[in-house]
Amino acid sequence: MRVLAIAISAALCSSIQASGISGNSIEEITVFGSGNVLVGDPLTATQGYIYGSQLALRPLSRPAELLEFVPGLIATQHSGEGKGNQYFLRGFNLDHGTDLAIKVDGLPVNMPSHAHGQGYADLNFLIPELVDHMEYRKGPYYAEIGDFGTAASSEFVYVDALEQGRLTLTAGQDDYRRAFAGNTLEIGSGKLTMAGAATQYSGPWQLDQELDKINALLRYHRDTGTGHWSVSASGYDNAWNATDQIPERALRGGNLNRFGTIDTSDGGDTHRHSLAGQWQSLSDDVAITLNAYGIDYGLNLFSNFTYFLEDPVRGDQFEQAERRRVYGFDASYARRLTLGKRDARFTVGVQNRSDDIDLGLYRTERRSRFASTREDDVKQSLSSAYASMDIAINQRLRAVGGLRADHFSFDVDADLAANSGDGSDNLLSPKFSLIYAQSDKTEVFLSAGQGFHSNDARGTTITVDPVSGAAADSVDPLAKARSVELGMRTVAIANTQLALSLFAMKLDSELIYVGDAGATEALGESKRRGIEIGALYAPKPWLLIDADLTFTKARLLDVGRDNRIPNAVDRTASLGIIVNDLHKMSGGLRIRYLGDAPLLEDGSVRSDATLLLNAQVLYQFNPNWSLGIEVMNLLDNKDNDITYFYASQLATETSPEDDVHFHPAEPRSARLTLRAQF
Repeated sequence: MRVLAIAISAALCSSIQASGISGNSIEEITVFGSGNVLVGDPLTATQGYIYGSQLALRPLSRPAELLEFVPGLIATQHSGEGKGNQYFLRGFNLDHGTDLAIKVDGLPVNMPSHAHGQGYADLNFLIPELVDHMEYRKGPYYAEIGDFGTAASSEFVYVDALEQGRLTLTAGQDDYRRAFAGNTLEIGSGKLTMAGAATQYSGPWQLDQELDKINALLRYHRDTGTGHWSVSASGYDNAWNATDQIPERALRGGNLNRFGTIDTSDGGDTHRHSLAGQWQSLSDDVAITLNAYGIDYGLNLFSNFTYFLEDPVRGDQFEQAERRRVYGFDASYARRLTLGKRDARFTVGVQNRSDDIDLGLYRTERRSRFASTREDDVKQSLSSAYASMDIAINQRLRAVGGLRADHFSFDVDADLAANSGDGSDNLLSPKFSLIYAQSDKTEVFLSAGQGFHSNDARGTTITVDPVSGAAADSVDPLAKARSVELGMRTVAIANTQLALSLFAMKLDSELIYVGDAGATEALGESKRRGIEIGALYAPKPWLLIDADLTFTKARLLDVGRDNRIPNAVDRTASLGIIVNDLHKMSGGLRIRYLGDAPLLEDGSVRSDATLLLNAQVLYQFNPNWSLGIEVMNLLDNKDNDITYFYASQLATETSPEDDVHFHPAEPRSARLTLRAQF
């Protein structure tokens, strides 16, 4: 295993002077080596940079769980391993990605105007073995972050090349099988990397999940002496059966066990294929980058959350289908300056993303369409420009100011003419941060800024509900989020970093997931206030302990006393232990706690808290061979991944019933992994 310096933990961020700005920064704890990597200056105490060696030592049941290195972020699942995960952070039920901007190698993951939910971010195409590092940022304080980057943003960056060929074989309970292979070849003056993974998984459910997933990456990378360029192609295909959430009354009545299902034809198939090019030029004072990409994406998702409420004969299954082409680029220019006697860094950038989407919502029975609810052709584009200035006012004080401009245009061609239309919206978003080095061991951060998430383009032009025929209210194209944050981090205690952050946010349009409709719904304004505490302790060069704790209060505005936000979790906590290369042994333990949450606006029904412990142990026989074991849900807790409250009707019932619906966490399971390098 490659030895790296882990100077920035999941709980904390660094203050490394990559920019040349002369303001003081506190010293960093160096773990697992001595070669620090310079990654730039943070704007808040809740910004972090995670190395691949850390990521590799965390037990994972799903690729998206790598995001749980972001303190306070929880990734769950409620409908099969092929569907995008559900995320929770800072009092947000982020559904499948609303208000959480995610990128992989410069390509956006979130899908606006998606068939299943706004901002849908499916990370199942991610190949964990290829991740070089992950960077996360909380809050809307960064000029380069646009749509969905309100609560937080995160980017995974793949390695340019593999140092050695790799082969990984994994087998586990419930017919889990996974194989990964990758290698890098010298081709001309560059390097060609080829990697792929195949996964099959039946799961613990009574219904065989039949997950069949293929991931692949092909990349050519070349160093130019003053920079580098690369061309990458990736592919992802997946098909699965889904065990969706079930009502508690079916469990109480003995008609179903925790891992049963009601509609055995739920599930789906999806694909994501992309082609991307990256180019960067570097000098002592200037950095220029350009990324361009194209993505072909598709999804057919079959769900039934209300069973026989709408149609007692055929059932309530529906299909959400889409085919999407995405084209975009991201260019930036950064220059180091001297303003008088003050060091500064100026950055300017332009971005564009265009989506061409064919969307459909259909009534189905056992995945066969028998009626069309709506069909839409959506074309939308987001064009953006931003600039920021980072200046050292003196040896102790640094200021960062930024401004972002976004132009959102859209054209909706609906099968119901009354819901067709086009339009546009513009938004200017200012950002500002002050960073004060109180001493060589303590820094204080104050940040304020505005960000946004877009709303579904179909929601901006709708006038008639396609199901009921009643008049429908439209939503604003862009919803502003205004936030302020006060943070502190210190290394005053030996071998320890501590971080504390207080934040408040007001959001113009709250997006929530509606369990009985299988889609997101835009509500009115909301506000959040919270506190986050993070700690990193490295008593030995081979040992890393991190912990975080968050408390958040989330409320809807102007709705009276019934102002709770459904599924807005107000408490999260995690504790992690990583051991690296101790007498040929490595591994990690991870405990994560997801607190209870209101399921209705009046708070009368709440979900139960969830506590899960995962563990991993790896033994290195020699530099090229290792054997590891992962145990998920080590305590075998009977907790739930997700809980909703809504009305449904079973086949044996004559009327609908309001009930808690849940998707259980998977029971304890073990997986054995053999790794080889060549």
